[in-house]
Amino acid sequence: MKSTIDNVEIDEIENYLSYIRPPKEIREKLDISYRIEKQSVIIFEIRPNWQDANIKMHIDMVKSTFVKKDNNWKVYWKRADLKWHLYKPNPIVPNLLDFIRLIEKDEYGCFWG
Repeated sequence: MKSTIDNVEIDEIENYLSYIRPPKEIREKLDISYRIEKQSVIIFEIRPNWQDANIKMHIDMVKSTFVKKDNNWKVYWKRADLKWHLYKPNPIVPNLLDFIRLIEKDEYGCFWG
């Protein structure tokens, strides 16, 4: 059983993000990135603050958290209440590649609107 997010999985996230990132010429106004917090991978948008364009806001979109005891990943999306909620149609995936497939499909418009 694994205990950390491995480099292969991070490569999958980075490859996916390089595919969906906006063109270079608009990345100052909109970009997409990720961060790792403990056993979670969080994908977020980067936008200028509407009141001060010099301030960049990171807006969390989707999160997947590794559950060691079950050896799977729980998928969450951030709703308008700014809290993480399980993605009810498919809250558990076996790996980060399936997580990417799930958010790419986004059949309910939860992740990308």
